Amino acid sequence: MLTVEHISKNFGALQAVDNVSFEINQGDIVGFLGKNGAGKTTLMRMITAFLAPSSGRIFIDGDDITKHSLTIRQKIGYLPENPPLYTNMTVLQYVKFAAEIKGVSAKKQAVQLAKVLEDCQLEQVKHKTISTLSKGYKQRVGIAQAIIHEPKLLILDEPTSGLDPMQVQQVLALINNQKEQRTVLLSTHTLPEIEKIAQRILMIKSGQLIIDQSLQTLLKGTNQQANIDSDNLVKGNINTAHKNSAKDESSQAQALTLEQIFFNHHQESASVSSRTSIQTPSQNVSNY
Repeated sequence: MLTVEHISKNFGALQAVDNVSFEINQGDIVGFLGKNGAGKTTLMRMITAFLAPSSGRIFIDGDDITKHSLTIRQKIGYLPENPPLYTNMTVLQYVKFAAEIKGVSAKKQAVQLAKVLEDCQLEQVKHKTISTLSKGYKQRVGIAQAIIHEPKLLILDEPTSGLDPMQVQQVLALINNQKEQRTVLLSTHTLPEIEKIAQRILMIKSGQLIIDQSLQTLLKGTNQQANIDSDNLVKGNINTAHKNSAKDESSQAQALTLEQIFFNHHQESASVSSRTSIQTPSQNVSNY
């Protein structure tokens, strides 16, 4: 459904995205992890055809976005980290406005508006001015505008940023309900949010894709490495997380920071290499 081939983006001397490649299948929910400045937003803006890549190609349903950008945008729903909401409008006015500018026909608008307001649980606040809504409801409105034109691909940049725990759960449930209708790529800083709904994890660091694994594989590898000395970690205590996992595997994942995931991912390779270098001399000694 989505194919990213050797995408790079330079801003002068700054390499924001460096030779990134991956594919996402129809109906997948993929979590995209990385710190601020890692390149997440830049890559998402290239996928949505709002920013041209310096090199590489991106395909959606086999169409190259650089050659069919207007057509491609009709297939994409995009929620930036700071949604462009017109807060003086009511929810209904704003979502209707979004439908109009995204080309939803007048014949289909009524049906689509009713469906999206129900899916996003906005029916009870549809006549309220957006400025009076909580951050959680504003995010729902942002998602509503992103899906009003029935896109095949939904791109969400930090959709739970600034929300309280209850609002996070509600927004994640809404996103999870989208998987039967569309493919979802969402970015975040925290593993717990990805863990709840994503089947696969992409992780970017300094513009480079360093992890592309199923969530199950990633958590399995993390559990195996959970007894690593936490002094080697940038922050957090992975030993505590490991103990908690005996009671609840998901709580272990919640305690992990991005640094821990990155460290564990590379520690296993280093460990294998180290064992190899240690075994070779001992084998040689036995031969003397």
